[in-house]
Amino acid sequence: MRDLFETGSVIRAANLKKKYKGFALSIPDLQIPKGFATALIGENGAGKTTLLNILTGIRLDFKGEVAYFDKQEKLSAKGVQEKIGYTGPGSYFLPQWTARQVADMSRLLFENFHEDRFWKICDELNIPVEATKNIKKLSDGNRMKLMLALVLARDTEFLILDEPASPLDPLMRDKLCDMLRDYLEDGDGGKSVFFSTHNISDMENVTDYCIIMEHGSIVEAGFVDELKEKYILVKGEAADADTAGQYLFSISKGSYGFEGICLAENLDKLAGMDIVRETPTLYQISVAVMKANTKLKLAY
Repeated sequence: MRDLFETGSVIRAANLKKKYKGFALSIPDLQIPKGFATALIGENGAGKTTLLNILTGIRLDFKGEVAYFDKQEKLSAKGVQEKIGYTGPGSYFLPQWTARQVADMSRLLFENFHEDRFWKICDELNIPVEATKNIKKLSDGNRMKLMLALVLARDTEFLILDEPASPLDPLMRDKLCDMLRDYLEDGDGGKSVFFSTHNISDMENVTDYCIIMEHGSIVEAGFVDELKEKYILVKGEAADADTAGQYLFSISKGSYGFEGICLAENLDKLAGMDIVRETPTLYQISVAVMKANTKLKLAY
């Protein structure tokens, strides 16, 4: 397994706990590698937004410790928040604001905000930023693009993005991957991205490291290339489906055969079956891990 500390961790957290009625976040250890794009994946209600709110300082009513960057500083330490860019859901802007007012406010709040860069990104992303147009009149996708333009117009070292791809169309999701990859490359190993997503397939192109959550806990984590060695996609004959299913994380059966995700270490248990092995996608791995840990009642 690749050592996270080869490049360092942009976040290290220990013993994170937050309780709600009917839900508890409990994460003994969390490390986000520096210099990479890390995807946070899980079902609705898995605890992704709660975790992101803790890491960004939106929630302070939690137990545990969180430290940032190489010096392992607190979020409240001088200069730390200037180095972090955040986009989140909900009422990010006052609805009556215009893009000009958004830019003016950002210039006042952040010393590292470059207004010329902001307007350039708005033009590149085709955001309608007419002087008199209120933010509330923008579509969900254009509001997200405006948020991305704001954080990318700042000189930051770490982006934390809560579901940035959800309101975007397929073309813009592809553009988002390019923008995040450019952001990382521009930092020459010194910049990092952490984002939650349900659009796993669209965001796989930019995902280096993956964290999968269920029921407030981390159930899998690792670099994507290593996860694709740990989990194998297997396909076989319909007659072997029931036997193979005993050793698979997930299985789909049909009249012509089956396919599912198997731990590489369990492949020998499928010996004697006529199976085909393939490298799974991150989507297939994530769904298999979630199925193995979900409380949903699934039919097979």
